[in-house]
Amino acid sequence: MHQPRTLLDNFFLVIKGLCMGAANKVPGVSGGIVAFVGGFYEEFIYSLQKVNSKAFKLLFNGRFRSFYQYTNGRFLLLLISGMLISYFSISRVLDYFLEQKELYVWAAFFGMILGSIHYIGKDFDHWNQRTVFSGIIGLIIGISISFLSPATQNDNLFFIFFCGIISVSGMTLPGLSGSFILILLGNYVLLLVDSVNALYDTFSEVLSGDFGFVDNPQRMRILTILTVFTLGSATGLVTFSHLLSFVLKRFKAITTAVLLGFITGSLGVVWPWKRTMFKMDASGNPILDSNGDKVVLNYERYFPNLGDSETWWAIFFVILGILVLLLLDWYGKNRKERKQIRTAR
Repeated sequence: MHQPRTLLDNFFLVIKGLCMGAANKVPGVSGGIVAFVGGFYEEFIYSLQKVNSKAFKLLFNGRFRSFYQYTNGRFLLLLISGMLISYFSISRVLDYFLEQKELYVWAAFFGMILGSIHYIGKDFDHWNQRTVFSGIIGLIIGISISFLSPATQNDNLFFIFFCGIISVSGMTLPGLSGSFILILLGNYVLLLVDSVNALYDTFSEVLSGDFGFVDNPQRMRILTILTVFTLGSATGLVTFSHLLSFVLKRFKAITTAVLLGFITGSLGVVWPWKRTMFKMDASGNPILDSNGDKVVLNYERYFPNLGDSETWWAIFFVILGILVLLLLDWYGKNRKERKQIRTAR
């Protein structure tokens, strides 16, 4: 049985969904880290695991209340609602700041991931030969991914479905950024910028009574791509959750060690001080994709100049990111203590 939640708990669950949605939008940051640090990672995975043949049988037989209870419906509904709200609000704000103050955004998330490593690792006391080896494997994989070169954009619908399956890994695997994977696959702009903006514009037009988008082939193509991507994401979310729930039940210590190593290795992805390198043609001009966006080749990382005031502001945001995680840790401990006191009464 899932522990009953208060109205305040439900409100904070929506906020956590907002944070997961925002984290998933930023390349290098994983929504799974938010779930891990927020203390609801295992419940999230086990709830998704309940979306199985038994759940569909309840749904098709019209037993909606039983389906809702079996799948921990309130938890999933509130969390996913927060994610959806984020895609049309916080993620658009993040897009703005990534364009205007990119260094500070990366610095804040770098600090938050540092804080996450401390948060997850401080209570992990199962270090032995197997977990140390597992942690090193996770670290190597995380570092390797951060140095891969991005591919070019591909809007083939089968590939889009595959992108959906792979990108949703960021929600279920802390440290693996789904949006960074989309950059490597060449479809980040198409699926997390153009598609989301097209859906936002479509909703705005429908609410104002304008259905002209139906006659716009470019808009309909983007909406079709978004639909296939969403179906792929849903498929991946349920599939990964079944796999992870199996692994967490049987190999929890090893899994946690791998995730710790993986998150540490992923720090290279969000290293704040980097320059974007674009693909160039023979004349030295940047190559553009079908949407007119520059094709990313890779990222050139460099060490900051300590004599630059911008560097010190970035360091401030790194510290701020760490403090956010420490505050979340403090809030989680206090919340747990208050629940224990209420239970004792």
